[in-house]
Amino acid sequence: MSAVVRPSLFSPYRWLSPSLFDFWAGQLNPLWTLREPMARLVRREPAGEGAATLVLRCNRHWAGMRAGQHVTLGVELEGRVLRRSYSPTRLGRRELAITVKAVEGGKVSQHLVAHAKPGDLFRLDAAFGDFHMPAAAPVLLLAAGSGITPMRSLLRDACQRPLAAPVDLFYWERSAAAFQFRDELQALAAANPNLRVHLLTTREGEVPAARIDSHTLAVAGDDTPLAQRHVLACGPDGFVAAARTRLAQQVAGFQAEAFTPPAALSDADSLGEVALTLARSGRRLIVPRGRSLLESLEAQGIAPKHGCRMGICNSCTCERVSGTTRHLRTGDTQSETAVPVRICVSAPTTDLTLDL
Repeated sequence: MSAVVRPSLFSPYRWLSPSLFDFWAGQLNPLWTLREPMARLVRREPAGEGAATLVLRCNRHWAGMRAGQHVTLGVELEGRVLRRSYSPTRLGRRELAITVKAVEGGKVSQHLVAHAKPGDLFRLDAAFGDFHMPAAAPVLLLAAGSGITPMRSLLRDACQRPLAAPVDLFYWERSAAAFQFRDELQALAAANPNLRVHLLTTREGEVPAARIDSHTLAVAGDDTPLAQRHVLACGPDGFVAAARTRLAQQVAGFQAEAFTPPAALSDADSLGEVALTLARSGRRLIVPRGRSLLESLEAQGIAPKHGCRMGICNSCTCERVSGTTRHLRTGDTQSETAVPVRICVSAPTTDLTLDL
């Protein structure tokens, strides 16, 4: 028979609720909580046009991260906690940097870039995601805009030891002023012969750089066949979609993450509407076939649990009871029952029942 574990007589779990403990402990140190991971802003630094890097100090409840992963930051504004996902760079055991680009109309991003101040506190969820760089294979990193943030984390980690194979980073911005981590990336390349950094502007210079769907991706003096490269792409949804269309079937491996929600499908197979049944409540809705399930539910006043809205964190996952869905980024269809569906990046193709 297993023993029953009871709280120690002197354990705070026995005498205080977590919220009460957090309140009183926070009077001494804002990062002292009973269970909740928290982070305090140490400093805010400019990071390219319209962007800022926030250096955060985490408490002991944060479990850490691997290079390339994401975290969800809880930011309290006007009495509400708003959650946004970012790809941080680990600076130390309990210190990390999050770089944010201000988005027009983005309440959280504009606050973090322009108004966050040292001492501000944030909730910090567990790290998630499996974006990773192969250790001993030729790699092609493709980044646009804020898509550079996971690449920075991956490169800093990889360059702690000699790179065993060629790594090329192609990084697109609209203008030279918008580049993030320019000096740091160039310093990493100078110290690592196998790393080359290519900075490309699409709206400057006599001949603006070609976009991902038409750039040569050729590197002078390197004869590594494209078919041997492992590709990691990160940027807006359109950038990732173009990279996938061009390269996914031509390279040794292809990983991609988009930091904007996927666009609705517009081909013939995505026209019309279907019936969506929510199994737990029995509610039946009529929703468009080409739009994400999350957006369709929100449009009808339903607020399912969700996180990153990019198909990475799995917060919005629920089980399929019946019907078929289509992945908005890959185009893959899935109809097996009892299989998790990420509703932020899935659209219905037939009448559908979800365990919601």
